[in-house]
Parts: sequence; structure tokens; C-alpha cells
Amino acid sequence: MAEISAASVGKLREMTNAGMMDCKKALTEAKGDLSLAVDLLRKKGAATAATKATREAREGVIAQHITAGGRLGVLVEVNCETDFVARNDLFRAFAEEVAKKLAADPKTNFDADIQGVVAQIRENIKIPRHSRMEVNGNGLVAAYIHTGAKVGVLVEVGAGKESTVANDEFKQLVKDITLQIAAGHPNWVTRDEVPADVLAKEKEIAADQVKNKPPQAIAKIVEGKLEKFYQTYCLVDQGFVKKNSEISLKEHLGSVAKQLGDEITIRRFVRFQVGESTGT
Repeated sequence: MAEISAASVGKLREMTNAGMMDCKKALTEAKGDLSLAVDLLRKKGAATAATKATREAREGVIAQHITAGGRLGVLVEVNCETDFVARNDLFRAFAEEVAKKLAADPKTNFDADIQGVVAQIRENIKIPRHSRMEVNGNGLVAAYIHTGAKVGVLVEVGAGKESTVANDEFKQLVKDITLQIAAGHPNWVTRDEVPADVLAKEKEIAADQVKNKPPQAIAKIVEGKLEKFYQTYCLVDQGFVKKNSEISLKEHLGSVAKQLGDEITIRRFVRFQVGESTGT
């Protein structure tokens, strides 16, 4: 039998918010496999989806740069060793300069720049990831950095007509979408983008939670749980935060599109949070 350490139990608790004893039992049953333990806890209803599963201990900031006209944008994570340095004006200015240079040239080499800043702040600096978006056709790229620069969003929203892009209603919609992504932490734009293996696992977990009920009841319950999953992790299915979730973002999007007499589409987005790994 694998020995279950206190550190493993603590890690599982952080990933699932489940109780300590539940975590210990799940780890024992899973023979120390964290991923399997998460699934076991979810099947027992003791945990939700592991939104913290990829978190790592890092400090730093998220920075962004949008070029004039909103045709191109960059979101970048820049890491340091301590929160003290993350709040340093020199470090933040460096992060913003990194975003600006990546917008101009995605292949920019920052080795010399990093060495110069490290010599001043006396901490290691890394640039683990960035995302660069350029509009294809009609649309806008927009970014949002949440207070404290620990969370950042980059999104591309498309329109059918060129005139729509200059409309203030459209610009406000794009801004609202960035706020939605920051607050809602979605994984995909639409339910059609959810990978088949992820969907299969959700169905399995949902069915296992009600396995003692009649087959027809199980099917209905699983369908309901999947709908809740979509509303949690698919951007357009989420409740629109500015309307207190009374309507979905999809409904709000449709309303604005109707006002403008155009077709509006959220093409893609990224959401970076300091402390997360680059994996999904």
C-alpha cells in the first residue's frame, strides 16, 4: 500500500476543497494517484471540478498590450520569486515592455533584458507563456487586467460588417466579454469545443453519483448535470455577470447583434492567472 503523506492530502484538499479525511481515503483508494483521487471524490459528490489542479507556486504579474485600432493584442505572464518584487514598479514596467515587444515581434529574445532587470531586483525572472492574437477579417482584440495584475484576459470578437467594429455598443460588448472571462473563468467559448474525453468523464462521474436510481432517471439527471457543466465552463452559456446571471452571455450577445443588425462571434480567448501552469 502506498504511503499517503500529509503533503499529498493537503494538495488534494487544495485541488478539490474536500474534507481532510475524504481526501486521505480517496488517496488511499487511488494508491497515491492525485488525478484518480480527484475523480473518486467527485463521484462521491465530495468535490467539484479540479479548477486548482494545475496551480503552482509562482509570483509575478500578467501584462497586456493592444495595438492602435484593436487589431492585434498580446497577453503575457512574467514571473518573479516574491510578491514584493511583483509589486515593484520596475518589474511591472518590464512586464509591460515585454508585452509591447511581443506585439511587435513574437520571436523577440529577452535574455539580455532579463539579465538587466535581474541585476537590479536581485530575483530570478521568467516569461513562461504569452498569447498573441491578430484579427482576421472584421473584429476587435481586447484585453483586461484585473486589479493586482494577477489575472488577465485576451479575447478576439468578430463582426460581419466593418461598420460594426467602430460602433460604441460593440466596443462596450467586447469590454464586457473580457470582464465575463475574468470573473467566470471559462475553459471554452461554446459547448461544441469541449473535448470528447472531458465530456465522457463528466458523464461517467454524473452517472456514478446516481447509479442506484432507475435508468430513465439517471439519463435525465446526467443531462441536467451536463447542462450545469456547460453553464459553468462554456463562456457563452455562463450567466452574464453584468445582469446578475439573469440571462446568459449568449442571449446578451444575440441582443446586441440584433440592435446592430449584424452577426457577432466570440472567436477565441485566453485567461491567464499567476500561479497556473500552461497546461489546461
